[in-house]
Amino acid sequence: MGLIVHKANSRGYANHGWLKSFHTFSFAGYHNTERIHFGLLRVLNDDTVAAGMGFGKHPHDNMEIISIPLKGALAHKDSTGRSEIIKTNDVQIMGAGSGIAHSEMNASVSEEVNFLQIWVLPKKKNIEPRYEQKTFDPAKRVNQWQVIVSPEENNEGVWINQDAWFSLTRLKAETTLNYLQHLHSNGTYVFAIDGEVNVEGETLQARDGMGLLNTNEFSITALTDAELLVIEVPIN
Repeated sequence: MGLIVHKANSRGYANHGWLKSFHTFSFAGYHNTERIHFGLLRVLNDDTVAAGMGFGKHPHDNMEIISIPLKGALAHKDSTGRSEIIKTNDVQIMGAGSGIAHSEMNASVSEEVNFLQIWVLPKKKNIEPRYEQKTFDPAKRVNQWQVIVSPEENNEGVWINQDAWFSLTRLKAETTLNYLQHLHSNGTYVFAIDGEVNVEGETLQARDGMGLLNTNEFSITALTDAELLVIEVPIN
């Protein structure tokens, strides 16, 4: 088994006043040759946007872009005419495909929004752009895996153009949960949203991340109440 540990305080950081952004992997002005990607997982940003502020309209292509609000709400608009509000417990995916432009604004004029924005390289390029969002019941991730992103049709998660799966869990202290990969050839990245856990002998605290390679199954034990995001992606 291969382990890659990324402590929260080792992430790249940008403070633009209205935006505070932590980068697990190289992004914008943060460039680290040892932190370009984990397999086809290219971006994992932990963004906090001030009230009434946000990202103006900008283009993307050939990238699967997932947004997961942790606190507050995002207002999304794109070049297809779609206008949506994404709240805590919602998951949004935008398949940029052959090209799409969108904006992401804090939906509140009084409170910050904190969200994870994650980019995964697509399986097929230049397909028609698409958008999907779903609301997930947090009770269904307590001490179990809740799949929120999946390549499988008719799955509970939003659909992704890649052999990738995202799962959330909220673990009670002293609970152990096993993760079994969907594809043996994939790798899995564990991101601790909150709390403290032990993953294969490594202790992860809030906002720490760890990649696991060359294994099909691993266990996570909660040292405190904890919330985790697990991202399983192709490595090659």
